[in-house]
Amino acid sequence: MHVYIRAGLKSHGAGQHDYPQLLADWSKLLTEHGAVVDGSLHFPSAAELATTDVLVMYKGDAGYMTDAEKAALDAYVKRGGGLVSFHDTLCGPDPVYYSGIVGGAKKHGETNFSAGPIKYTVTDPASPIMQGMSNLSIDDEAFMLMTWAENPKIHVLATAPMPPSQSAGTHVGEVVPQIWTYEHTVPGGQPARAFVWMQGHTYTNFANPQVQPMLLRGIAWAAKHPVDELVNYQPPARGRRGN
Repeated sequence: MHVYIRAGLKSHGAGQHDYPQLLADWSKLLTEHGAVVDGSLHFPSAAELATTDVLVMYKGDAGYMTDAEKAALDAYVKRGGGLVSFHDTLCGPDPVYYSGIVGGAKKHGETNFSAGPIKYTVTDPASPIMQGMSNLSIDDEAFMLMTWAENPKIHVLATAPMPPSQSAGTHVGEVVPQIWTYEHTVPGGQPARAFVWMQGHTYTNFANPQVQPMLLRGIAWAAKHPVDELVNYQPPARGRRGN
């Protein structure tokens, strides 16, 4: 499985939105789980995407792209390349466009977030991605006022009510999808997959013992590989060195 991690420069306070740390930690983690990993703090080139099975994105406001970057991403999706989106990767200037490639997006500049306890309800416990995932609660951030793809729609794996905060306003308690998959086919292209985990505001949640296996399965699913390929990877036994 060839994985490309598209990260960005760190934003927010200590322990939050640590995009470069994910690039470092998950390059090692995914390699240890049998993947071939590349990545950077810049948008991958067309040549880099040509050898990529799944593009894992953890960068604030990733919806902002140059025309050349957008063209490269569109070509990648058209040939069936997989996408994985964490947290505010979903944010940008054109949520209609971005929801068309990952299923849902939020518009930059709107007050459309709330931080606090994210209390998951697993809506598809039969999904292989959600094996071992319970209705846990984590301290993180969720989004509201989302723009959703309509044809096809997302497949929701887990929801949560918006946590109480000043930014949530009247949306406190509003139930919003937090984990989902999205499958679609660009006209003239191949079927493409996207997997989205809305959280990641608090970096330590990537290592949560329920969350991390779920993310590994989501990455494998988006890459069109067996869903347990990364979770169950066993490194080949090393031969004994002779005298």
